[in-house]
Amino acid sequence: MEDTRRWLPVAAIAPVLWGSTYYVTRHALPADSPLWGGVLRALPAGLVLLALARRLPRGSWWWRSAVLGTLTTGAFFALVYVAAQALPSSIASTVMAVGPVAMMLAAWVLLGQRPRVRAVVGGVLGVAGVAIMLLGGGEGAGLDPRGILASVAAMLMSSVGYVLANRWQGEVEVLPLTAWQLVAGALVLLPVAVAVEGAPPAVDGTALLGFAYVSLVATAVANVAWFAALRHLGPSTVGLVGLLNPVTGVLLGTVLAAEVLTWRQAAGIAVVLGAMALGATRAGRRPGLAAGSNDPVDIER
Repeated sequence: MEDTRRWLPVAAIAPVLWGSTYYVTRHALPADSPLWGGVLRALPAGLVLLALARRLPRGSWWWRSAVLGTLTTGAFFALVYVAAQALPSSIASTVMAVGPVAMMLAAWVLLGQRPRVRAVVGGVLGVAGVAIMLLGGGEGAGLDPRGILASVAAMLMSSVGYVLANRWQGEVEVLPLTAWQLVAGALVLLPVAVAVEGAPPAVDGTALLGFAYVSLVATAVANVAWFAALRHLGPSTVGLVGLLNPVTGVLLGTVLAAEVLTWRQAAGIAVVLGAMALGATRAGRRPGLAAGSNDPVDIER
């Protein structure tokens, strides 16, 4: 319980920062360059963390880094970039809030980790809060299908990636684990960006500041916090804390972009926060795997 109280605030850093990227991407970064957007977000962050970690992958971690980097970074960032350009900040971020349920299911299927009852109830209520926000009025009319599909694909891929990272991460420290994923994801995405979009997009001062923020703050700092919390709390609890992502997106869209906050969205935010509190209450230590073990640890203890 003490471990949970200590790591929940750390876990909250990531979704709050991630939620802010919707606004920054939509209003500061160049449009129509989602692949280069992903590269320019991941590579600087990964290189900075790699310089701090001063450690390269060894053995199976070369292919594991490529797999995790593709799922949690390369393809994920490109899809999120598409979603942020195609959808209002509030809609794009609320679609991603289904992630906690996807993470629980992925952990159950891939690792045999059965989620706690409170986590399941919290996840279901979180989805209900998301639905309320998505049905929140005029912003939901005429949504770009590409944005919805991109958000759903990003959410599913990242959920699987986070669960695999939870399975493997006991073998390495958080800092190199995060750095390897970011660099690998960027390198996987780089040739695709060149082939599809050509040269990198021209950036002005505003875009340069935007990329600096989403890379060094909303990626480097956020991802280290996320994987550190995942190591201690496990997918179910950390996934529920991820519900702060849509709340941040909605509030920033309202405050900074003058997007209309309807009563339905306000009610949805209340439900989401209640779901997060319920699911995280009385959470035990992280359900993970001991280093070198193939047997899942009971998630309900």
